[in-house]
Amino acid sequence: MINISTNATLVLKFAIPIFWMIFFGSFTIAAWVIPAIEEGAGPGMSAKIGMTLFFLAGALFLYWGFMRLKRIEMDADFVFATNYFKTYRYPWHNIAKIEEKDYMLFRTLHIYLNTPGKFGKKIYCVISQKRLNEFLAAHPGVLSRFLDKETA
Repeated sequence: MINISTNATLVLKFAIPIFWMIFFGSFTIAAWVIPAIEEGAGPGMSAKIGMTLFFLAGALFLYWGFMRLKRIEMDADFVFATNYFKTYRYPWHNIAKIEEKDYMLFRTLHIYLNTPGKFGKKIYCVISQKRLNEFLAAHPGVLSRFLDKETA
């Protein structure tokens, strides 16, 4: 079994969202708790609403971008996906397609399932290109039917 996810998955999935939510969440709570500027201390209502919207937009971005990431391991028979609390295995015949996307700073792998699993119909991970190449070298025919010819 070869882990194809990057080691940064743990930091991206947990450390960054937790730090961000605590830091900006505490500022947002403080903005609502401190008396308004008309009373001589804190921000006005528009600043409070702006901070709340900024916090909610950031939380949605973190959920959409980072918190859905999974750690992916593969072998000749199965794809293993974990959220660091539970691990599920999916046989290769349940994989509909696999897309590799390059976002310049990092590469992601999107695994689409034929039937939804515990993590839904799509599983996302940030990949280590070196580890993916190791898997492709160890199991040359497994991913060839899923990946595009130019990425494999």
